[in-house]
Amino acid sequence: MNASWWKHESAYVDEGAEIGPGTKIWHFSHVMSGAKIGAHCTLGQNVFVARNVTIGDHCKIQNNVSVYEGVILEDYVFCGPSMVFTNVKTPRSAFPRNTSEDYLITRVKRGASIGANATVVCGTTIGEWAFVAAGAVVTKDVPDYALVAGVPARIIGWACRCGVPLRFENDAEEAVCRECGRRYRKTDAQQIAYLHNLPDEDL
Repeated sequence: MNASWWKHESAYVDEGAEIGPGTKIWHFSHVMSGAKIGAHCTLGQNVFVARNVTIGDHCKIQNNVSVYEGVILEDYVFCGPSMVFTNVKTPRSAFPRNTSEDYLITRVKRGASIGANATVVCGTTIGEWAFVAAGAVVTKDVPDYALVAGVPARIIGWACRCGVPLRFENDAEEAVCRECGRRYRKTDAQQIAYLHNLPDEDL
């Protein structure tokens, strides 16, 4: 174990895994060889990270989450307790599809959050700072800043970078976060844009 990161004595980190400084890996977790985990991440209890998975910096992966091969998490991603990733569209026990060529890429972009018990079907992309509600089932791409919920997940609103739902009052084209003051503008019915108006923005 590298002194720059920490793991609980019950966790397993296979030789060949790359772990960034400041990362903590808690009870009963397993990181396979070939996985790459960035700096200052937290892996909760009973987390599994498969080979060839890439996890960015400052990610938080809560208890009972398995990050399977084919999944890419960018920086500042939050994975809620017991949420599920898949990596094969048509799994069969009798017809195994368990090679890297079989796995579809699932990408969770910078700052996105996935709520507890949500499921992300493989081959989808969750946009920057998007928010997937608890229990949702993501079957198609989620736009940046979108707030999605339901089965299958649908856009029900928009979320600020800080996580607070945005209010576009009376079909206004712009919204200001009532908590942090960040500003956003609608670009069309399925997209909004962040207006860089805060000093010293670092995320």
